[in-house]
Amino acid sequence: MPSSHKRVDALFAGFASGLTKVAVGHGFDTVKTRLQLNPVFTNESAVHVLITTIRHEGVTALWKGATPPALGWAAIDSVLLGSLHQYRLFLLYNGMTEDPTATGRPRLTLLAHGTAGLLAGLTSAPLATPIELLKVRLQLQTQKAVSDRQFKGPVDCARHLVRSQGLLGLWTGFSGGLLFRANFFYMFLAFEACMRGLSRLKGTPYEPSVGIANLISGGAASLCFWTMALPFDRTKNQMMVHPYPRPYPESSTFKRPSFISVARQIHASEGIAGFHRGLATCFIRAFPSNACAFFVYEGILRALGAEQVRLLSF
Repeated sequence: MPSSHKRVDALFAGFASGLTKVAVGHGFDTVKTRLQLNPVFTNESAVHVLITTIRHEGVTALWKGATPPALGWAAIDSVLLGSLHQYRLFLLYNGMTEDPTATGRPRLTLLAHGTAGLLAGLTSAPLATPIELLKVRLQLQTQKAVSDRQFKGPVDCARHLVRSQGLLGLWTGFSGGLLFRANFFYMFLAFEACMRGLSRLKGTPYEPSVGIANLISGGAASLCFWTMALPFDRTKNQMMVHPYPRPYPESSTFKRPSFISVARQIHASEGIAGFHRGLATCFIRAFPSNACAFFVYEGILRALGAEQVRLLSF
């Protein structure tokens, strides 16, 4: 088994990936959150939300709530992608492999890549939940002046939550977060499947470099992920901001809603379509942000000489 110190490389690569994702995609994420949760925009398009936000609050409003992701998503992706690498290695060394070319150099099966993604998603959920909660609450504040907003920033929002609901208030929506992040099964399975598909172009005029293959596969995998995960994302976010747009509770006796009750509420008021609000915005945001994030993650792993979990064919 390779030396364990090399596995720390995945944590660093994940941290860099998280920063990349926020820099590229946070503005689109703000539009998605408002489409999903702000009743003013229930029947509006993403373009309308974008234009309205910029017109009334300025371009910088698209990066409301960016501080938690900038610091937090870097930490989340460090845990997500760092643990992903460890789970891949565990499955590789414990036989969840195949050797299709009979070379004696086994690789992980596609199911193993998906399983590692599932486990990594669940592992990152305890850290991701409070960070996502602060993000969506800050994104929903439409006042241009900071002095007019209920929460002046992530620290102020966190203080309000702890004061009104106790420390566990920061984990409102945790069950939804677990179900949402379980869908990383599809992302990492799809990423590996795309990488293997692109490797078949080797020796043809269309053969991509490893970096380009990472970009294409990362973007495509993100579309697969959001197609499956968006209903859970919508429900999770609704849990986190309950009872928005009514005022947030000030009492620790406030009963937080369950995933099932919120899902039923969304279905009753908006039907199945309500679970897919913001899908177009997700796709527009997800492809470039995740393509760049995978490019950075995989590139750093290669540069640092981390253990390989697949047989590269490029």
